[in-house]
Amino acid sequence: MLKATIATAFYWLQNDVLMKLPLGRMRWLAGKVLLGQLAPSAYLRWGCHFVKGKNIAIGADSIVGKSVHLDGRGGKIMVGRNVDISAETNVWTLEHDPADDYHGTRGKGVTIEDYVWIATRVTILPGVTIGRGAIVATGSVVTKDVPAMAIVGGVPAKVIGQRTSALKYRLTFRPGIW
Repeated sequence: MLKATIATAFYWLQNDVLMKLPLGRMRWLAGKVLLGQLAPSAYLRWGCHFVKGKNIAIGADSIVGKSVHLDGRGGKIMVGRNVDISAETNVWTLEHDPADDYHGTRGKGVTIEDYVWIATRVTILPGVTIGRGAIVATGSVVTKDVPAMAIVGGVPAKVIGQRTSALKYRLTFRPGIW
């Protein structure tokens, strides 16, 4: 009972206090302590939620948007370089097993390769790899791997286009507050 209470208090402190600090540099410092790996040039927007943060790695020049939920309970979440994860996106590594008689769970890691753009309110399910340079459209549910440079959208997400960018940019957007 005490262990569960301490874990709940830590989760609250981490997600409802530290990740709501008003300055981005303060959130980055908190994220550096909480996450397995956080690049110096990564940016965490206000209200990010991390579960089992030591299973989460975020690469250089990547931005994790406002109210993004990264759940590392079922495996590692690997976010590459120059990745833009927009607001209110959920990345899950643990889900209930529909074939289990006792509502058991199953987990698998998620990999988001370099230069991926994930638009607002996307859900990414366990075991998915999103290939380099891919774009995931707003509101999509990603249930399967996404090929490099593909544009996917829908529920479940399907290829709807192809990206042609040379991917030479760096994500350097850093608002002063929030």
